[in-house]
Amino acid sequence: RPPTFGFLLDIDGVLVRGHRIIPAAQEAFRRLVNPQGQLRVPVVFVTNAGNILQHGKAQELSALLGFQVEPDQVILSHSPMRLFSQHHKRRMLVSGQGPLVENAQALGFKNLVTVDELRAAFPVLDMVDLQRRPKTTPLPRSDFPAIEGVLLLGEPVRWETSLQLIMDVLLSDGNPGTGLAEAPYPHLPVLASNTDLLWMAEAKMPRFGHGTFLLCLEAIYRKVTGKELRYEGLMGKPSLLTYQYAEGLLRRQAERRGWAAPIRNLYAVGDNPMSDIYGANLFHQYLQTARREGAEEGAGGPWKPQPSTARSCTSILVCTGVYNPQAPGSPGPASGGAAPPFHGHRDFGFSPGLLEAAHVVSDVLEAVQLIFRKEGWAL
Repeated sequence: RPPTFGFLLDIDGVLVRGHRIIPAAQEAFRRLVNPQGQLRVPVVFVTNAGNILQHGKAQELSALLGFQVEPDQVILSHSPMRLFSQHHKRRMLVSGQGPLVENAQALGFKNLVTVDELRAAFPVLDMVDLQRRPKTTPLPRSDFPAIEGVLLLGEPVRWETSLQLIMDVLLSDGNPGTGLAEAPYPHLPVLASNTDLLWMAEAKMPRFGHGTFLLCLEAIYRKVTGKELRYEGLMGKPSLLTYQYAEGLLRRQAERRGWAAPIRNLYAVGDNPMSDIYGANLFHQYLQTARREGAEEGAGGPWKPQPSTARSCTSILVCTGVYNPQAPGSPGPASGGAAPPFHGHRDFGFSPGLLEAAHVVSDVLEAVQLIFRKEGWAL
């Protein structure tokens, strides 16, 4: 029968660790793919990574999983920025690493300045590294157009340079070659993705993510101005906007396959309680509230989502990544495991009950088996 459920699968810590596939993921996809190499149910891969092109991530997953993953099945942390068309023509400073400009252009942004380009135009702004300080004092660029907003697509390599220059742009109202007597507030629009403080690679302990960079930027801005840094849009898990966007892709995937039955039940599988589990539970809460009140509001400001057909979003926590019940200090669900070492991003609020997964399983294979049993599907 046509599927009435779909998967939202995290990647790092669920399917792969660094560049190595987790063996359980290979076996899980043997159950999810039919003999013709097609998925039996709609699946999207929802990652908080953002330093790779969407089609590049799809190719990488295809090679690891052994079947064709399409680019529109991959949701990077910044993918919902496509919905913020009101900023696409603005001159935006973009921070992160990897194919930054290509990623931003794919999202619809037309007029971009990288941190390196800004540094080249105003060399005296970057003064931390003694080896990179200018030997003379160059004249500031008078022909450099004002910057109208900031895109934070992922953690940069040189944090001190990016933190300094982003602050310069915000404090100067987009004219870093000049100085203002008082910092403007509200500041220029800031769009950011991926609030993960931690993520899991080959190392035995979790690594800093873009959320740690954002935490530093927010703390510096607050210390310097006495005010809070505000985001025009904040996406990536656990943002509601990311889950609304993912549901839309699942729905289109089902339509493309000719599955007429609406997708009622979503299953979000992840390894990080503070992003994957919190976000899935937050979306489930949103779906329940929307059904009771008979109306839905978009989480992306002026963007209005297509009415949801989903009735539930079930969170499933695996033990192959950030969450490890055997490791001291591992962030765990609200009941069991260690207490989380941080309280999430302030723009999402914090509700301890949303940390508790509906199910805790050993790996993604066990998650697939659990879901198929719940839905009455043969393995």
